[in-house]
Amino acid sequence: MTALWCVRRGWPVHPLAAGRKTPPANCDDCRAPGHTHANCPCLRDGRWCHGFHAATLDQQRVEQWWGRSPHLGVGVACGPAGLIVIDIDAHQAEPPTRDRLLPGIRIGEHIDLTGLATGFHTLAVLAALRDVPSPAEDDTTLRVRTPSGGLHVWYRATDGRRWQSSSGSSPNRALAWQVDVRAHGGYIIAPGTTTSAGTYSLLGRARHPAVLPLWLAQELERTGHLPAPSIPAPRPVPPRARHAVLAAGGGSIRTARVLTAVLAPVEACGQVAEGAGFSDLLNRAAYTLGGLVAAGRLLHEDAERALRETAAAARPGQERRSEQIIRSGLAAGLKRPLQPGSRP
Repeated sequence: MTALWCVRRGWPVHPLAAGRKTPPANCDDCRAPGHTHANCPCLRDGRWCHGFHAATLDQQRVEQWWGRSPHLGVGVACGPAGLIVIDIDAHQAEPPTRDRLLPGIRIGEHIDLTGLATGFHTLAVLAALRDVPSPAEDDTTLRVRTPSGGLHVWYRATDGRRWQSSSGSSPNRALAWQVDVRAHGGYIIAPGTTTSAGTYSLLGRARHPAVLPLWLAQELERTGHLPAPSIPAPRPVPPRARHAVLAAGGGSIRTARVLTAVLAPVEACGQVAEGAGFSDLLNRAAYTLGGLVAAGRLLHEDAERALRETAAAARPGQERRSEQIIRSGLAAGLKRPLQPGSRP
């Protein structure tokens, strides 16, 4: 049974309407205005309303659903399964304007686009620009041929980020024209499912999704397939770092304020995941504190502790890299004492 084959691989499944690629309609109660999956008794009772929200790994429930209705198709909820599926369409159509073929990438008028008519073509152009093979040719990962001649290329995410779904025709979030992305908020049709148009068939020998290639992850991030970052309130200086501030210079309020100001840009990096210039800011802070140590206004161990604690709070898990930056910056600063009124 296709559904059990998916469940054994850790992919939550839900039914698709017989002969179709869409979920069965909700029951009458679930069609009421204002009703959502969040408070749906059907899901709690083991019924399949609300499409991919009903997806399950419960083998007993799966056997019950498809044992009772073997004609149902199988959908896989991509988000809970940790899957990112590149859905390449092969609908012959007039392409849009050049700025809509590869969102965010300008395709000059000198480039001949004669013959470009499907998602296979736009994805091949994107891959060529990045000097990598097209995912359509990736025989290391699970691929599924669709009845319409398209292709589903399955990958798995390993970074824990909630990659978002998109449509290739969307003016907002899209990877390429006629190339959809199935991830959180979407589902994909399992291989072996048959609709009125034909069967979704495995292509090649690979039976497991490969890890999402780095270059493709970068393209998905560039084209908006990650949710907008939630910017938290500024983090307080870690307790031990704050202790170092107060202890600095024999408890000098002036020195403490200077130290707090020096650490502030490093601390602010904790508000964003990346792109804040963390390494450069940490190096500058270490250099400045090294100058304070050389001038006798701060103890070396206090400076090192404050830098280490602040860096760890801003970039947890990068302690080894931070330690190297701190040592280098302090060593350089120690060669230039920083006296009151002087500039670092």
